[in-house]
Amino acid sequence: MNALVAENVEKKFANHLALDDVSITVPEGSVYGLLGPNGAGKTTLIRIINQITAPDKGQVFIYGEKMQSKHVENIGYLPEERGLYKKMKVGEQALYLCQLKGLSKAETLKRLKYWFEKFEIQSWWDKKVEELSKGMQQKVQFIITVLHKPKLLIFDEPFSGFDPINTKMLKDEILNLRNEGATIIFSTHNMASVEEICDHIALINKSRKILEGPINEIRNNYASDIYEITFEGYFNKLESTLTSDYKILDVVENSQKSTMKVEVLNKNIKSNDLITIMTQYGNISSFQKHLPSMNDIFIKVVEETNTLIK
Repeated sequence: MNALVAENVEKKFANHLALDDVSITVPEGSVYGLLGPNGAGKTTLIRIINQITAPDKGQVFIYGEKMQSKHVENIGYLPEERGLYKKMKVGEQALYLCQLKGLSKAETLKRLKYWFEKFEIQSWWDKKVEELSKGMQQKVQFIITVLHKPKLLIFDEPFSGFDPINTKMLKDEILNLRNEGATIIFSTHNMASVEEICDHIALINKSRKILEGPINEIRNNYASDIYEITFEGYFNKLESTLTSDYKILDVVENSQKSTMKVEVLNKNIKSNDLITIMTQYGNISSFQKHLPSMNDIFIKVVEETNTLIK
């Protein structure tokens, strides 16, 4: 089953078309990256899913049911713009906000104790929110977002304000939540994070969805015929043998071992043909296709669509 399906969603504000016939499918139990440049329409779509605003056209289904007000209870939303009350104490505020999700006071206190100990923030309980750094506030709001164990979690730039250690900690927690059965929609500009934790992605640009699918499938689809190879042998002889059908893009020589990237320029030539040539002059200890990064794909696809839309 899919956790969420948006069909042909359109939203207009005054003379600005924020979403133009956008459809996405979020598989249950996945981390789904919602990507795009600033102003692309991601936040508008997130606000529609959270029923903060309504689409002008199209519809949204949550776990097979047409979206209704009751579904808000099963959604946890961490917005990019944080919403904690600066003058309230951390513990008092966490207790209040979590009880709004329908938890009893006793159960809320039990779960807060677990998470505060896990994040090692017990000493923050009686501090005012304004006394905390941006990253500290982020931890508190993350806890409030996940405490009622919603089936669908939406994180908008969740790593903002975090140092590398706390970023890794939060990534691990997001993956733990997925492994425990939650579905996560994850919006970010950090493409390295996308590669680390996302199973699927959708890319929105200028109000339109321009790419969607499993992340490994997308990287393979955009791969060129470039191979990363570790070769032990006579590199100079190999280099002089390679014809115009091949191009060495990069090479690092260390004693008799060479690490290189080789592009196959002739589309009629297979990777096995390159292996056959290379093994005449030495041994191949590793041979793998070079996959483009999500950052490279993001830039390429956005630039291409920007040119077409113009």
